[in-house]
Amino acid sequence: MGEEIRYYKGKHRVRVLTKSQGNWIVEAIEPFEDTVNGRETKVKTGERRIVAPNLLFKRQNILLPVKEHAYELEMEKKVKQLVEPKERMTTKKQKKN
Repeated sequence: MGEEIRYYKGKHRVRVLTKSQGNWIVEAIEPFEDTVNGRETKVKTGERRIVAPNLLFKRQNILLPVKEHAYELEMEKKVKQLVEPKERMTTKKQKKN
């Protein structure tokens, strides 16, 4: 049990020491910064923490690029729809002259 390696929040390597039904006790293998209850805390190598099992992953997660906010994308489409007919009209007028 003490040799099982997991990734806390998908980023930081930890060793699982104890599993229980509610929370697991883990030991940090590498130092990292964590946010708990809105406060930044530094976790040192070898420090033990009690964490929820849903925060531990078997593989390290690769962060995906951040997508634009859906509202911004929707508004951009609307603007394009409004601008395109006007652009077509101006190009037709220029071709006639």
